[in-house]
Amino acid sequence: MPSVLAADFSSLGRSVRKAEKGGADWISVDVMDGHFVPNLSFGPGHVEALTQATGLPIDAHLMVSAPWNFIEAFAQAGAGMIVVHWEACRGAGTSSTSPGAVLKKIRRSGAKAGLALRPKTGAGKALPYLAQADLILVMTVEPGFGGQAFMRDMLPKVKRLRQEISKRRLPVWLQVDGGIDRRTAPLAVESGADALVAGSAVFGARDPAAAVRDLKRIANAKWQSGEK
Repeated sequence: MPSVLAADFSSLGRSVRKAEKGGADWISVDVMDGHFVPNLSFGPGHVEALTQATGLPIDAHLMVSAPWNFIEAFAQAGAGMIVVHWEACRGAGTSSTSPGAVLKKIRRSGAKAGLALRPKTGAGKALPYLAQADLILVMTVEPGFGGQAFMRDMLPKVKRLRQEISKRRLPVWLQVDGGIDRRTAPLAVESGADALVAGSAVFGARDPAAAVRDLKRIANAKWQSGEK
């Protein structure tokens, strides 16, 4: 899944089509509000514009405070997957802002629901919500900026979540985002990831289509080896 945070902002449609030509499966849009993370990026209008540029599913990764306020806007804009951060949700149980309630709201909007964990958040925080999620995202960098180095100490978190998902036989994608390239992609897959987000490794390459093909080849080789 290429992340357009690293794409050419003056020509997002063209950048996405290059990635699509290389066999990209989804497109990731990192939504930042300047509060939850110290950066600003995209809004629902960008997602809507990208739906006109590509037929690929679009994932809106909401790195925002009060994500429940933005779910309908991004769903209506065409996001097929909406990912919120556990750390941005508040309350527990039946609270309308608890992680479980927010995931339910995403599903009611018609989109698939994802729950993300920042590096300092342990895997255990996501376990109560596995059955309510379509995707669990482990951040392997601190969210907010592209081009950061992969944090290898996040791999045990990926492994623990994979073990629990497999144990419960849940149809949940386990995604890794942050510092993914041809060197780190096999590490993430070996630890249990079955969805990878790559930004700079794709859009920073001279040929983004070739970069996507290369990453997919490397990841698929590891998946097919049975070492996941």
